[in-house]
Amino acid sequence: MTEPVKPNEPLVKHIYTADPSAHVFENKLYIYPSHDLDHVMESNDNGDQYDMEDYHILSLEDIDAPCVDHGEALHLRSIPWAKQQLWAPDAAYKNNTYYLFFPARDKDDIFRIGVATSASPSGPFTPEPDYIEGSFSIDPAVYVDEDQKAYMFFGGLWGGQLEKWQTGSYVPDAEGPAENAPALGPRMAELSDDMLSLKHEPREISIVDENGQPITAGDEERRYFEGPWVHKYNGYYYLSYSTGTTHNIVYAISKNIEGPYVYQGKILTPVIGWTTHHSIVQFKDKWYLFYHDSSLSGGADNKRSVKFTELKYNADGTIQTIDPYNN
Repeated sequence: MTEPVKPNEPLVKHIYTADPSAHVFENKLYIYPSHDLDHVMESNDNGDQYDMEDYHILSLEDIDAPCVDHGEALHLRSIPWAKQQLWAPDAAYKNNTYYLFFPARDKDDIFRIGVATSASPSGPFTPEPDYIEGSFSIDPAVYVDEDQKAYMFFGGLWGGQLEKWQTGSYVPDAEGPAENAPALGPRMAELSDDMLSLKHEPREISIVDENGQPITAGDEERRYFEGPWVHKYNGYYYLSYSTGTTHNIVYAISKNIEGPYVYQGKILTPVIGWTTHHSIVQFKDKWYLFYHDSSLSGGADNKRSVKFTELKYNADGTIQTIDPYNN
């Protein structure tokens, strides 16, 4: 019998998992992580050590129930357009169908975002033959609003190639903006009704400070790096993300899903390991933060484990900062 999961402990220990996207489907918690492989790789800023090949979907009947691994839901070999690196995925439900959105490098080594479908939240998933036209970079996060319109947020710096798309086309040697210039924001686009294409070209999301000034590229404590996630609370859209080099999960809010988003503060302080990646979900009457760290592997960059903890709001809607090792 698998042991019940506990806050701030790995959901599973038989495989390495990272980048969790948590959702409530069919009255259960489903977690869509990436699957780190247990092998030796040299780390670099391009992320070559993260050479994941498949996805395993996890589920919880309740927050303190044993975690179920539903096995391989999608493998690289089944995706015609993809060459390597199945990085952080997300899932959504619409049209009586479950959709799995995922990034991978195409045959030209350019990150694109693909989509696969299933009749079950646990898969297996069948990929579309080509990536979503007009998509690029990494870390898709799909939010289905109350009106059933669906939006995909995405983008990551460095290995995620976001800097290379500043002109709207892929420029291999492009660099990011100057430190005193506005930081690059995540991209977003509304999805078509069938969830398989974009309704328009991706737009950049603006993240500003309390005075309405753009967060600058040199402001590494607050600027966007990767891992966007959107949820809604008390009429506000909350855009949370990783700051990358400073290893924080932070957030900004807006009344408009397209922004601009006003920076609010930190959600999660740094974890063991270089990357940090999260999702936020309401399950029954509480909110939870799903995240990962490298404590189980002894700090290995590319061997991470998904964990969770309760997330709490203050009366004014701000989120209480979480220390992953002291809460």
